Amino acid sequence: MKKNIILCAAFLAVFSLNSCSSDSDPAVDTTDDTPSGETPTPAEPIAINLSDYKNGSGVMMQTFYWDVEPRGEWWNILNTKVDGWAEAGIDRLWLPVATKGQSGGYSMGYDPSDYFDFGEYFQQGTLPTRFGTREQLETLIASAHAKDLEVIADIVLNHNSGGGSEYNPYRDKQTYTLFDETHGNASGMFNRSYKDYHPNDIHESDSGNLFYDEQDVCHDQERVQKWLWKDENSVAKYYKNVMGFDGWRFDYVKGFEPWVVKAWLDEVGGFSVGENYDGNGDVLKKWVEESGSAAFDFACFYKMEEAFDRHNDLNYLSKDMLRKTYPDKAVTFVANHDTEKDSNEDNNISSENKMKAYAYILTHDGYPTIFYSDYENENFQEEIKNLILIHNSIASGSVEVLYNDNDEYIMKRSGEGTNPGLILYINTSGNNKRREVVSNWASKKIKDYSNQSSYSPTVATDGSVSIEAPANSYSIWTIMK
Repeated sequence: MKKNIILCAAFLAVFSLNSCSSDSDPAVDTTDDTPSGETPTPAEPIAINLSDYKNGSGVMMQTFYWDVEPRGEWWNILNTKVDGWAEAGIDRLWLPVATKGQSGGYSMGYDPSDYFDFGEYFQQGTLPTRFGTREQLETLIASAHAKDLEVIADIVLNHNSGGGSEYNPYRDKQTYTLFDETHGNASGMFNRSYKDYHPNDIHESDSGNLFYDEQDVCHDQERVQKWLWKDENSVAKYYKNVMGFDGWRFDYVKGFEPWVVKAWLDEVGGFSVGENYDGNGDVLKKWVEESGSAAFDFACFYKMEEAFDRHNDLNYLSKDMLRKTYPDKAVTFVANHDTEKDSNEDNNISSENKMKAYAYILTHDGYPTIFYSDYENENFQEEIKNLILIHNSIASGSVEVLYNDNDEYIMKRSGEGTNPGLILYINTSGNNKRREVVSNWASKKIKDYSNQSSYSPTVATDGSVSIEAPANSYSIWTIMK
């Protein structure tokens, strides 16, 4: 009797399997044949749509590298990329210094001559800047605004370059401190003389580091303050109200005191970030507190460089960074125009480790920046796009480091409300690794949304789950549905 029951059950099972058809089979029977009172077999879990979890975050694009080519066409080139950047989740474009520098058509703008020449006056040997004409710049800004992207102006307040020679009684010699319509300032706005630089009748110098010391701008001079941010036709107000810039990247803030940035922001507002080129987190914290501005998190950058390259030790990721104290004031990055032109290997993150570094900044708190050349690298672009999607969706909630040693780093974002959060696992060893952690989820199947691993475990009822990261790679985990 027992044998007959087993044979009957086997027959029914085979019959059931053979009766299944594909959706394209017109003979398929869609009637639910589940016996009354029995639970249907649950559907296989599928990936969530990350776009359903928009968390209000965005990412800034640094839209240039050092000595961009071709000269005179950069604004036009960037204009062709605005739509794609907006679609990818970029919300701000950091432009290079947009006005005429001493080097004319070769200038990257960090040798500012005329703050109001956006490529419309013939001086320093050229009419357009290295990046193009004023009209082309205005077209680019309008295109960005049409896609709800803010445009960030790169502002050099510390020093000037390219003026005419004049006798300077404070130095008892000729200095190139004369800026007028025929000496490097064809716009005729903000004409300057030796009185506007250090030393002068107010003091010898700023308390910051000197750079271009003979043309080191004195921000304590009232007329300098009026031309830079106070008056209606000041640099700050002209850039905002006439040109349409939405925010500011302040160059070389070590060269002048933080109150200058604070005064500028008090006058015109807008997003801002300072280039305080210092790997000491305490230095960055102090500057942020005194200026009221965000700062590039150079402490985070150097800790990533030490973790992935110099020391090959992920314990450095648990050391001090600005984002750990002021995440809302920390602008994180993997590369910029300076680090990539520097031949010092301790001043940049190697190409083979860049994507692990991007995975780090695009899953943690802080405001990430993408470097133009990395995004345009065909080996990186799709991976960066996916990381931006992860950042703008499930990189939400508090940050907790679950495990850290020399070759493993595991971090959890708690999520908020219905947002499930994520778990990042970085592995720099030569072997695939798995480690059990405690998640915020229970009885859920999870997957790696970075697509580095095909492993798909199920979380236990107590939240514990074993996750993996491939050799010398990373993975980013969250729930399926």
